[in-house]
Parts: sequence; C-alpha cells; structure tokens
Amino acid sequence: MKKYTLAAAILSVTAGLIAGCGGGGSSSTQTTSVTGKVADGYLANATVFLDKNGNYQLDAGEPSTMSDANGNYTLNIDPADMGKYPIVAIATAGTTVDKDTNMPVTASYVLSMPANAVSGTVNSNFISPISSQLREMVETGKYATIQDAMTALSSKLGVPAGTNMLADYMATNNVGMHTAAQQIANLMETQAAQVMAASGSGAQANRYRGMMGTIFSNFTSFRGPGNTYSPSAQQNMISAMDAVLATIPANQAGMPLRNMSSAFRAGAGMMGR
Repeated sequence: MKKYTLAAAILSVTAGLIAGCGGGGSSSTQTTSVTGKVADGYLANATVFLDKNGNYQLDAGEPSTMSDANGNYTLNIDPADMGKYPIVAIATAGTTVDKDTNMPVTASYVLSMPANAVSGTVNSNFISPISSQLREMVETGKYATIQDAMTALSSKLGVPAGTNMLADYMATNNVGMHTAAQQIANLMETQAAQVMAASGSGAQANRYRGMMGTIFSNFTSFRGPGNTYSPSAQQNMISAMDAVLATIPANQAGMPLRNMSSAFRAGAGMMGR
C-alpha cells in the first residue's frame, strides 16, 4: 500500500512538471503588446488600462501600465482581447504631467479610444480627447463605421474632411486638432467633481457620457474661425454641463450604461448629429 502511494505521488509530480514545461501550453500566460501615446499635450505618468467591463474604472485583473516621461505606454494584454475592449487612460491631478505646460494637471479626467481601433501591429494607439469623443460617438450606434464617426467629428471640430482623427496631432503638427483637444481636456477638468469616481480609479460612466454628449452637441457654439475659442462661450458651456450632470444619477450596480446620446438627453434636449 505504501509503495503504491509513493508511486502515484511520483507520477503526479512528473505529470505536473511536464505540463508546466509547456506540454500542452497555456494561453493564459501569453501576452501581446499594445503601444502608443497618451495626450492632450503628451501626458506623463498617466494610468493606462484595458477596460474589460467598460466602466471607465481600473478594476482588479485589468491589465494596466503607466505612461513614461514622453507620454509613451506599452500595455501587455491577452491576444484574445485585442480589439475587443477599449483602452482607457486616467490623468490624475498632481501626478500626471501635461507636456504642453510641463506642469501636473490640476484636476483628474479620463480619456479613451475605441475598442475596434486598438491594434498590436502599430505603435500609434493614440489616446486623446479626440479619440475619446470618437469612442463615445461609436458607442451611440449612430455611425455605421468609425470612418463615418471621424467624418462627423471633423466637421464639428472644424478640421479638413478626410483628416485621420485618431492620428497623433502633435507628431503631424495638426494645430487645429491639438487646439480642439486642449479645449475638450479643459472642459473635462472643470467637471472632475461631478464625473470622477470617489476612489480616483476612473470616472462614473453615465455622468462621463453625459459630459461627452454635452461637449459634442455644443462644440460649434464656442469654436470660432480658425479654431479660436471664446472664454465667455466656454464658461457658458461649463455652466450648461454643470446643470446637465447634476440631473444624471451616479452609476448603480446592475444598471445598464447609457450612451452619450441618451445620457445627454436625460439632462437637456437633443444631442447634435
């Protein structure tokens, strides 16, 4: 009996060693890299993660990393997740540095990019206020393709038709897109108290989407010729967002997320198309 038990134990250990050496392999240990940059201006020390449950918050088990001093990031994910989930970035007040000013951001905000734009074969997974608007536009279901969404957004932002709205606007010296991104980021920062989760791990999804819908709907009201911006019009925009977001309840467990169109309508009229 003792000899049988010892033999069984040896066989069990041997089988375990063979499996551990990759006899059948395990995809759970394999990763693929997603590389890119985070920007308003390039953002250093931003938290970047794969948002697998779509709640705009970094949760346990979600792959994450930090952007480097020039806004670069490398995120290692399961190959099966490529293009399946959006990538989200958190600019954290006092920690994340905006290279436009070389100063830490004064209020936290969240950026993202559409899931179907994420690629492991390029180094241009560019996360910005522009990509964030595109992600929310795609989520509404109003656009048949991401190209359709880019066409609509280029019109809203006053940049030439055919512009790649997911491109690194600083690398291509696209001043119009960079200026628009700065304005969107500024508006996001003004809403930190209403939008960001108390834990600092991300945003409250429905309020975030309400904010993005309000910005999208009203962008042309404060964008002037040559992408100039009126401070008074922007202040009116901030007041409008304050009012809209105050009507949107905080997220509740088990409740479905609204897209930016329905979240915006809940607070104030129709979203611009």
